[in-house]
Amino acid sequence: MQPKLKNAVRVLSTTFVLILTALLTISAYGQNPTGTLRGDVQDPKAARVPAATIVVQAAGSSLKRETKSDDHGEFRLSELLPGTYHVTVDAPGFSQAQADVAVVVSSVRDITVTMNPATVQETVNVEAHPSSITTQPIDLASAVHQATVSTQDLQALPLAARSFANIAYLAPGTEPVEPSDPTKARITAVSTGGSSGLNNELSVDGGDNSDDYIGGFLQNFSPDAIQEFAVRTAQEDADTGRTTAGSVVITTRRGTNQWHGGGAFYERAADLNARFPIENPAPNPKQPFSRQNYIGTIGGPIKGGPLKKDKLWFFTSFEYVHENASIAYSPASQAQFNALASLAQQGLIPGTTSIPVPTNVPVPFRDYLATTRFDWSQSQKSQWFLRAGIDNYITRNALVQQATLPSTGAEQHNNYMNMVISNTYTFSPTWLGSFVFTASGLHLTEARNSNLGYALAFPFTSTSQTISGFETYGDNQFVTPITAFPVLRNQEKYQFRYDMSRASGDHAPRFGINFIHEPVLSGALSGTSETLLAYTNNPDFYAANPSQFYFDLTCVNPPADVSCSASPAGDGSFSQNVQRLGLYAEDSWRATAHLTVNYGLRYDTTFGLLTASGRSQAYNPAYLTLKSLGIPLINGVAHDYRKAFGPRIGIAYSPGQSGTTVIRAGFGLFYNDLAQTGWVTALQAVNAPPGVCINPGDPGCIPGGGQGNIIDPNYKTPYAIHATAGIQHAFNANWTLGADYTHEEGNHAYRAYPYAAGTSLFSPNPANQALVPNVNVFKSDNRSSFNALMIHLQGNVTHRFNLVANYTLASAKTWGCVLGELFDYVNGVCDPLNPFRPGDYGPSGEDVTHRFVFAGTFYIPGGFELTTLTQAESARPFTITLADNSDRIEVNGVRTTLDQFRGTPYIQADLRVSRPFTFHERWSLIPFVEFFNLFNRNNPGANYVTNVAALPVPPSEATSGNVSHVCTNPSCTSLQPVTSLNQLAIPGGALGDFFGPGTTVGIPFAAQLGVRATF
Repeated sequence: MQPKLKNAVRVLSTTFVLILTALLTISAYGQNPTGTLRGDVQDPKAARVPAATIVVQAAGSSLKRETKSDDHGEFRLSELLPGTYHVTVDAPGFSQAQADVAVVVSSVRDITVTMNPATVQETVNVEAHPSSITTQPIDLASAVHQATVSTQDLQALPLAARSFANIAYLAPGTEPVEPSDPTKARITAVSTGGSSGLNNELSVDGGDNSDDYIGGFLQNFSPDAIQEFAVRTAQEDADTGRTTAGSVVITTRRGTNQWHGGGAFYERAADLNARFPIENPAPNPKQPFSRQNYIGTIGGPIKGGPLKKDKLWFFTSFEYVHENASIAYSPASQAQFNALASLAQQGLIPGTTSIPVPTNVPVPFRDYLATTRFDWSQSQKSQWFLRAGIDNYITRNALVQQATLPSTGAEQHNNYMNMVISNTYTFSPTWLGSFVFTASGLHLTEARNSNLGYALAFPFTSTSQTISGFETYGDNQFVTPITAFPVLRNQEKYQFRYDMSRASGDHAPRFGINFIHEPVLSGALSGTSETLLAYTNNPDFYAANPSQFYFDLTCVNPPADVSCSASPAGDGSFSQNVQRLGLYAEDSWRATAHLTVNYGLRYDTTFGLLTASGRSQAYNPAYLTLKSLGIPLINGVAHDYRKAFGPRIGIAYSPGQSGTTVIRAGFGLFYNDLAQTGWVTALQAVNAPPGVCINPGDPGCIPGGGQGNIIDPNYKTPYAIHATAGIQHAFNANWTLGADYTHEEGNHAYRAYPYAAGTSLFSPNPANQALVPNVNVFKSDNRSSFNALMIHLQGNVTHRFNLVANYTLASAKTWGCVLGELFDYVNGVCDPLNPFRPGDYGPSGEDVTHRFVFAGTFYIPGGFELTTLTQAESARPFTITLADNSDRIEVNGVRTTLDQFRGTPYIQADLRVSRPFTFHERWSLIPFVEFFNLFNRNNPGANYVTNVAALPVPPSEATSGNVSHVCTNPSCTSLQPVTSLNQLAIPGGALGDFFGPGTTVGIPFAAQLGVRATF
């Protein structure tokens, strides 16, 4: 090799090694999965002690950090993984002080160390009992409003679905919500700020865990794999991005020098469940049901051979869910199904001679959740961990509901994986580096139970509980009144995060970069040829009048009581390659001993968000067609937004010397672009190169009457303005009371403008009007508001009782059409020429005026423990729409508003009874029984009939959308005038809304037996 070439190779090799070394000496900080320990060192007369050496060591391992107190006797240690630490403080002339201190995720823990003369041994007076949401200390240094949930909470409180998100609504300002994506029916969401939770930022061990198609959680984790998680409902620190509401920060369990682990078993069966009277009334037998959860965990040290003691640890968990659920058909549904079967037997449904009508449909569900984590102490300065997790589940007969036949179901098979590599490196006692690398992926499929090429829809099916909102029999359309959902999902994500922080003196500056690359963000909506026949009357009407039953898949001359729509085969795929960049800088300034000011600036932007299949919206046929017709509806192409600067500031003031009160206030701008589901049809429009469309009528143009979808060129990333204030006071060591106020002002959220040719879209040349297509334009012009007063009480009564209680008074409003949502969806516009018309501004679907949550544990004689989780909330809104879901109905000639109807207040009490037994100090056995919906309250929530075609009203009024009478008999020959809107509030059937186990409607009374062993 020539000398010059050798030198070049040597330089390149050295450069590569230096870059790699730099990357490997920076630690993980992803959405603050760590905690901070802050304190003062003083002598017996409260004089500050400078230059004291503070050493903190994680319990059960060699993970150790060291610092010194500054000239004011103050010290700060950030980026500490949650857990218990042994604190040792040394100073010349003083006796050593020691204590065990619990550090909580995403929080600052304050301690005061009093050093006595060298002749006296001193122990810092700090509580060190297990962390719990009922025993959280006051954070005196942060303006963030949050609550932290620990392993103890996850294992002690009754969780109906055994999801960590089920317990997240213990945090003030949160609400339970249903999954908004049927492909993730078992991954629950957490609502903050009046939204459905899809706009929250989510991280696990510092790695991004957000689903960038629809939002919400990307991957589920077993509660037994989680160490702690924090629910942040208002945050004014600049390291938080990609949210317009709140965030959830999760950290997983890890190994120590001491072997630890356990196992648990949960059993639930139909004999332990009450009947749900709406969908399965007596005297029908209860539908079959059984579920078992098998859980195992173990962790400890790895040593031997070249591995030294106290250097490497591991922890692993596994949970298997074996559920055999079923859907029972009510007598009313069975009667309609049998009438439909009789039509098939008469040969009126070509190709179908019989339709089986079972009494119930089995819905088996199998889920495998596993995590493994390795922690490595490379040196006192460098700490590593590697964590990998998978979630693989399959559901058969998914999407079948109480008023739909098995043919409408599907088989869901979903695979998730996630890996995080992280390192914490201490450059000096004051400078800390952080690095995190995340790789994740998902592959989800929906396979239809039937492929007939058509679906039949009848009014009795179209309740708020019907997942599709359409089909009674035949193929699932995979379309709801709100949106279409995918039959295929693929997401591949890589994240690189680099942060630096300094803790010295009065300032603790931090800055960092977060880069996410998603080379695969793709999937497909249904692209098969389908015909949907929607009937105004139910099957029993046609069984009695078979000559009036229409079935023609060509949709030729359908009668007035049938809506026939044929969808040709097409390319339902969508594909993107997206990069997301976030930069921030912030400082935590301890202005005085009592006042901390957090201030910073964040910048976020996205590359490729508006591009699909490598093409921009300039190749969209809708854009080319409108341009050829000279229609100035779209004057350009949408581009990625580059002005998302978000300033943040927050203060925390603790008056007096006791440290028992903190006053918080903050302000910030938070940007977050919606997941691609918002405008997937516009992305599909550029799947292929466009045809020639220069002059009106060219073959590449959308034909007159056709449908186009395009993104408005004035696109802006949505943002929310947060303003918060609050106070928290500890009356004594056992009782704490807090009150917080939050105001969120939403701007530039998404809406869809449905322009219709000849009605709201016209050609400037009347001769070309027949060539004008219908066009959906996706704009970012919506506005919303959320206001909430949150009161939080936590207390402990000696050793017999501890509790947490939250009350929230809130209002969430936005512009909508048939449904209002804050940031989570593309809200509809009823009239594109009057998008802000009266009555279209109102509550979001998650608007809850009053909400109360109570959780606590009673320790009663005999060693028994009673743990309750009780919640109550006022009714949520719902709307009643026209038969085609295009607008809200009118009642006696007056259009209803978004807040015209409210459902039923929700109340549910869950209880757990356990009796722990301890063996050999470390071993424990805990048998328990859990009761859900203890008083068996019927909780329909907002699940009422939401389509006028399914109401008992005259057919002519259902067709016109103007209701003035209700039918008082099945044949509708007897009518009663509508004098109250309550006459139109008809409960819908089936459990749960949207796509998963009901959390906003709860479940009937159910009991669950279990046992847990730990060591």
